[in-house]
Amino acid sequence: MSEVVRASGAVHWVGAGLSTGSGLADLCARTDGVRLWHRTADRAAEALDRLGLTGRAAPRAYTLDALTAELAPGDVVVSMLPAPDHAPLLAACVARRAHFACSSYVSDAVLEQVPAAGRAGLVVLTEAGLDPGIDHLFAHALVARAREAIGAGTAASYRLTSYCGGVPAVPNDFRYRFSWAPLGVLNALRSPARYIEDGAETVAARPWEATRRHVVDGEPFEVYPNRDSVPFVEQYGLPPAWKPAGFVRGTLRLDGWLHAWQPVFEELKAGDDTRIAALARELADAYPTTDTDRDRVILEVALEVGTGATAAATGSASGKGASWSGSYLLDLVGDEAESAMARCVSRTLALGVRQILAGALPPGLNRAAETATRSAEWLGELAAEGMEFIRSGDA
Repeated sequence: MSEVVRASGAVHWVGAGLSTGSGLADLCARTDGVRLWHRTADRAAEALDRLGLTGRAAPRAYTLDALTAELAPGDVVVSMLPAPDHAPLLAACVARRAHFACSSYVSDAVLEQVPAAGRAGLVVLTEAGLDPGIDHLFAHALVARAREAIGAGTAASYRLTSYCGGVPAVPNDFRYRFSWAPLGVLNALRSPARYIEDGAETVAARPWEATRRHVVDGEPFEVYPNRDSVPFVEQYGLPPAWKPAGFVRGTLRLDGWLHAWQPVFEELKAGDDTRIAALARELADAYPTTDTDRDRVILEVALEVGTGATAAATGSASGKGASWSGSYLLDLVGDEAESAMARCVSRTLALGVRQILAGALPPGLNRAAETATRSAEWLGELAAEGMEFIRSGDA
């Protein structure tokens, strides 16, 4: 592993879709070397105007070759493109000795390039958005507090739930508002979900079929498992002496979503890739996002730990042991300036980019937070920037 390549101060923000918000403005306020790459230079200029950043960042027409030609050692590339585009961008970064950042999960294609990036002294920052991102910060903070209360070496059982959703602030008949590409939403539903239920690993081939009612601060929602939750038991540093009664990372939807989406689910069960791509376009046309729409982001991460036989299952002490519970809740509504989703994703990602610019992250793979200490620092900075969240529990 080489020493980290010193940041040049230049930031290449690639893509100006639904998740690009005030995080880009934050970076423009801190460095003069920001360039926004979009489909055309005119589209990039329009995005900068919409964000109030005209003259503060340089618009560029994106192609991988054009970006690569402008990269210099120590530059930072921020990918807001779909996940399949991350690996080619990272390859260009490694070739030109530039750092890389995105808000997406780590794909196998990205992971394959991490050793070469590390040897070159480059930072690869991933999972630095909302979900994944802020959810990781909440989880690490909760595990640290529970360790202090229960003891990492004490035999215990636990239940961790992490649910996040972007929904319309004013509920509609569809019970949903697209805050990212419709095809991505549909393909996520087509992917099996693995999680821990009643102490055993469980797989939902069709995640929506595992939907259940979930109450957040007195308000009913519907939640279902998403992706593969199991690797995050290790990533969140849960002590081996604690055994999971339940562990699930999932998606939150408005109450009534399961019923409203039944026609979509029938298509997902029967359709091939071509049909699902067409369905995504149809849904985008049928339920467009307009400038007057307001979105709402809800993220709740909760942890219950107990040394009694039933403590983790019930959230209360069994009378034969100790228990601890805590949670974090983020509930944010978008405004005229930006959507709640764009604020959460772009602000967290910009915070990570600032860490790269300051030389605070080591070469190789980094996520939004991998320690309780870093989580506390990031949460403190986000709170100072006006991102309010509610913390409950002792310690």
